[in-house]
Amino acid sequence: MAEANSSVLEGFILMGISDHPQLEIVFFIVILFSYLLTLIGNSTIILLSCLDARLHTPMYFFLSNLSSLDLAFTTSSVPQMLMNLWGPEKTISYAGCVIQLYVFLWLGATEAFLLVVMAFDRFVAVCRPLHYTTIMSPRLCWLLAAVAWLGGLSNSVIQSTFTLQLPLCGHRRVDNFLCEVPAMIKLACGDTSLNEAVLNGVCTFFTAVPLSLILVSYCYIAQAVLKIRSAEGQRKAFNTCLSHLVVVLLFYGSAIYGYLLPAKTSNQDQGKFISLFYSVVTADLCLSGEFSLGGGYALGLLVAVTICFSKLAQ
Repeated sequence: MAEANSSVLEGFILMGISDHPQLEIVFFIVILFSYLLTLIGNSTIILLSCLDARLHTPMYFFLSNLSSLDLAFTTSSVPQMLMNLWGPEKTISYAGCVIQLYVFLWLGATEAFLLVVMAFDRFVAVCRPLHYTTIMSPRLCWLLAAVAWLGGLSNSVIQSTFTLQLPLCGHRRVDNFLCEVPAMIKLACGDTSLNEAVLNGVCTFFTAVPLSLILVSYCYIAQAVLKIRSAEGQRKAFNTCLSHLVVVLLFYGSAIYGYLLPAKTSNQDQGKFISLFYSVVTADLCLSGEFSLGGGYALGLLVAVTICFSKLAQ
């Protein structure tokens, strides 16, 4: 057992799509282009939100938080992913895997909370327009952002720490693009039923509750929009909220599929696809949906990746 634990501490092997080497260069190009788009687009949003006084509003404050989060979210996994796709070396150190596990889950959970905060901001803007500036004060905005980041951190500490307690018995081959909780549970050589129960319980809370709050807020928003007599006013309110709602459904849909299905029974190729979608494509969809940049590219990337993994799953 000591030798097994020592071999694990040497690091892990991220398999990715090494069983389909002919596709690695294709995935490398697509992911690299997606990552560059994420870096440029989100950096532009943050820069404009800071420099343009007209954008010093609650909506762009939260959008800047989302852009900062997406930058860190993709950077926590994509560079390692690109290194593994480029050459024959597929390893990641034990420390690197642990850091990636904590950071990836922290930022993913934070984004779930942040989308709820942005939905609340849209609710106040549409349903309480006359009181918007009073309700969405700078102090409240900072408080909501802090709750989102700290809530995501608490989720990561609970799940990641609990997952790292599992005996791995020398298993080093992670059949995924990155170190994440479901992939690490698959490596365990002991009973993982408790870990899966905790994973399902925590993820159910961190997805069902925020998603329910978002959908309820949008029901009220829809009622308010229908009461607007001006067609132009309806169109403006509809466009403001639709992109955010699409991002919400895609983000939570992938999170539910990736984390709430039984970790050892879900299809491996489908799990890889969800990890890739969650870490790479979702950031582009948030970028294109929230700021209307690169929407056609993000959709094209989503379709291309879906087709590739559909072929692999056959």
